[in-house]
Amino acid sequence: MRTPIILALMAAVAVPSIAQAQSLREARESQRDVREQRRDLRDAQRYGDRHDVREARKDLRDARREAREDWRDYRRSHRDVYRRPAYVGPRGYVYRPIAPGHRFAPAYYGSRYVINDPWRYRLPATTGVNRWVRYGNDVVLVNVRTGRVVQVHRSFFW
Repeated sequence: MRTPIILALMAAVAVPSIAQAQSLREARESQRDVREQRRDLRDAQRYGDRHDVREARKDLRDARREAREDWRDYRRSHRDVYRRPAYVGPRGYVYRPIAPGHRFAPAYYGSRYVINDPWRYRLPATTGVNRWVRYGNDVVLVNVRTGRVVQVHRSFFW
């Protein structure tokens, strides 16, 4: 009698972790597909004709769409990761939607606002002087040397 109960409890614990691994695996495979499609597009531009380039662009567009859908599914199924405490900006802070090219004051990309572990949120790794920064409920890629915004993800946090 105890054995079936224990097996049922073990299965109940294992199933959510298997579902999570499946979602993460799908997201990684989608990113790999995007990289392969980019490579195919470069090859088509170098060695193919217009038809080949058009097909490669369509395939790349489809792969990017699939990667976005997988990321959104992951985000929906892991809502607790994207739920953060209320944002408290620097003195005089008033939220205004921003776009790439906007220049932040250094107070906005200080260590208090930098996202140190972008992989936790499935953000791309930063290179050189770029850092992911929280701005309100948005996530912004900022060049910390110039203060210029490189990329914006709006309504990133719940």
